[in-house]
Amino acid sequence: MEQVLLMGNEAIAMGAIRAGVAVVTGYPGTPSTEILETVARKNPGNIYVEWSVNEKSALEVAAGAAYAGLRTMVTMKQVGLNVASDPLMSLAYIGVEGGMVIVVADDPGPISSQTEQDTRHFASFAKLPVFDPSSPEEAYQMIGDAFAYSEEYKTPVLFRPTTRVCHGSASIVLEPAQAASSAGAFVKNPKWTIFPRLSYEKHLQIEARRPILEADFSSYPCNILTGSGKKGIATGGISYAYTCEAIQALKECRQRENDVQKNSSDIDYKLFKVSTPHPFPVRLALEFLSGLDEVLVIEELDPVIEKELIFLCGQYHLPVKVFGKLSGHTPQAGENSIEIARKAITKFLKKPNQDEDCRLNLSTLNAKHEDINNKEECIAEEDQQTVEVIQPEQPALPVRPSVLCAGCPHRASFYAVKKAMKGKKAVFSGDIGCYTLGNASPLEMVDTCLCMGAGITIAQGLHRAEPDTVNFAFIGDSTFFHTGIAGVINAVYNETDIVLIILDNSTTAMTGHQPHPGTGKTMMGNIAEKISIPAVLQALGVKQITTCNPLNLKQAVAAIQDAAAVRGVSAVIFEYPCIAIAKPGPQFTVDPGKCSGCKRCIKELGCPAITWKVDKAEIDSALCYGCSLCTQVCSFAAIGGEPV
Repeated sequence: MEQVLLMGNEAIAMGAIRAGVAVVTGYPGTPSTEILETVARKNPGNIYVEWSVNEKSALEVAAGAAYAGLRTMVTMKQVGLNVASDPLMSLAYIGVEGGMVIVVADDPGPISSQTEQDTRHFASFAKLPVFDPSSPEEAYQMIGDAFAYSEEYKTPVLFRPTTRVCHGSASIVLEPAQAASSAGAFVKNPKWTIFPRLSYEKHLQIEARRPILEADFSSYPCNILTGSGKKGIATGGISYAYTCEAIQALKECRQRENDVQKNSSDIDYKLFKVSTPHPFPVRLALEFLSGLDEVLVIEELDPVIEKELIFLCGQYHLPVKVFGKLSGHTPQAGENSIEIARKAITKFLKKPNQDEDCRLNLSTLNAKHEDINNKEECIAEEDQQTVEVIQPEQPALPVRPSVLCAGCPHRASFYAVKKAMKGKKAVFSGDIGCYTLGNASPLEMVDTCLCMGAGITIAQGLHRAEPDTVNFAFIGDSTFFHTGIAGVINAVYNETDIVLIILDNSTTAMTGHQPHPGTGKTMMGNIAEKISIPAVLQALGVKQITTCNPLNLKQAVAAIQDAAAVRGVSAVIFEYPCIAIAKPGPQFTVDPGKCSGCKRCIKELGCPAITWKVDKAEIDSALCYGCSLCTQVCSFAAIGGEPV
């Protein structure tokens, strides 16, 4: 095995290559930039690497590839995570199939950033695991652990090095690389399409997972508890390295002064290294707190470890004093250093012990833990009993599945794509809007949905995993202006083969028909310059742009087939106004004498205006908007009326 001198960012990159990463995306930002550049430079030839147009696009492309089972990594700096927070929060609910690690480099100081924000808070906010390496050597090993945990728990994980880990250097022994998976396999499943009901269930699963991860992380080898005594030092990240060097310097100083004897137990203290700040390794933390009078916490940026320990002391009624940023014992901003750690530790360890009789042993803590759990269970049971008593019996609510409106042009668009792709290998990525309902039977044309504007970039990630699949991205006109444009730029720039379907119904339909830049109106009632979607796409370099009426089924199918044959990015814009802002056309009726009872109009369209009566289809005149799609589907010319 080769031993080389690597910068921390290079170590992270080489660790990811060793772990078998297959797709790496990111947006440059100090101190994270060299990670992706190193992967590109050391690429053995089977890793896809791209600079995306922003952090949101990068995260979504990587998520798409992870859906298909590939190991993926995203790189960015801490403020970039603000840009990527929308897909991050939703992806925490949706989860991944292949391991996905989001490397977010924090910048204490700050040295080259607008803020000193702490990514460990984002981990807690998003309820995601976070790994916090303390050195380039540890980062090289830990990135592989992060991939393993991601796959075990089917969740993206955060990896948070700080500037001195990113830009420090160390001699590292490179281990043999695992083979990167060269091809993924996306398995269609409703779990990839976020909906309120699914989000509720996922939230419960995430909360149930937290104590499991807390227990798992308590035995994670990089979370370390050493020493003994009545005083404890808790730390993490690069501050662990500062703490170790400061303690060593303090020992050497005492030896020189002959204050104590020459051995490692001269200074009695416990040392708790926290490498996974979230979920916090509670069991190990309680073991650390057992028998202590005082704790000093040394960490950079926010008092994350400090607050966790204070919380545990309160929860378990532990008479342990916790000192750190909140108490003014360590700096509240800026980078730490060996000197800062040495001063804080020297002062802390010289302080006389207090409250000798207040110490609790671990068995007492465990007993308290069990007692608290029992009380919580009792309270839950009492609450349940109370609910059962006070809640009157309610009748069952009628089942009413969410469907596209009768006459909705989106139904015609989805149906045209489905007909055009019949028998071909294709994946359909959706987005946020009315058209998310295209996932319902019988259309079943939304295989993924994550957040606003993500359909275009998820499709790009899926393409990286399965290049032989035709990847479609559906997006509405309002969502296109919201965050879709950046995804199109990313696809064109990175030479991705996708078919973009823009469902232009001339309004922001789902939220109540608000105007957007494509409508030519403002909320002040003014007539504004209308932004042309075809002109925007042409300016972005989309190779083929077709505009057509989705209610003309034959033309719509032909347009899709042409677009699917194009290499690169092609687009079909289906233009037809939402039924809520357009007058209905002449209504259609079913001729009972011609209706064969095949139910094709019902089985293939799912239009709520078409029902079944005895042995014939029937159109509800109260719902029909005269879109004419059913007349083009019926093989027996049984549906009549004047077409639109």
